[in-house]
Amino acid sequence: MDDVEGCVACDLSRGRRPCPGGLIHRTDHWLVEHCIGPLGLGSLVVKPDRHVVHVADLDEAEAAELGPLVRLATRVVSRLCDPEQVYVCLWSHGPAHIHFVVQPVDRALMDRLGAHGPKLQVAMFESEPPPDAAAVEAFAVAARREFGTP
Repeated sequence: MDDVEGCVACDLSRGRRPCPGGLIHRTDHWLVEHCIGPLGLGSLVVKPDRHVVHVADLDEAEAAELGPLVRLATRVVSRLCDPEQVYVCLWSHGPAHIHFVVQPVDRALMDRLGAHGPKLQVAMFESEPPPDAAAVEAFAVAARREFGTP
């Protein structure tokens, strides 16, 4: 199954829901977009192009591309955001398909919210607004350059 209507990841990829910044990078099997929601400017989502709910269900080609792409995404975020740390988290719970969140975090954010790691993400969901759409668009342009995406 390549596309499931009602899956947020599929709906964003297929244009059924607005995706701030649009598609940033594509490989043969994976897409990179800016994260929606309150995880901060520069947070990326790396997700398979087809609807996959379990990592165990990735095919060989998808699995082969995953590691190098996640590493590249963390390098892009590091160059553009100069964070203290870049979190990489797998999020998945059907019907939404798997997606890796690549999130830059800095000391000021951790100090302001008094947390790090999963507790920081929970605090951000509880208190932070989504990043400004214009800032996401500008970040996406810069990220495309870093990825080498036309």
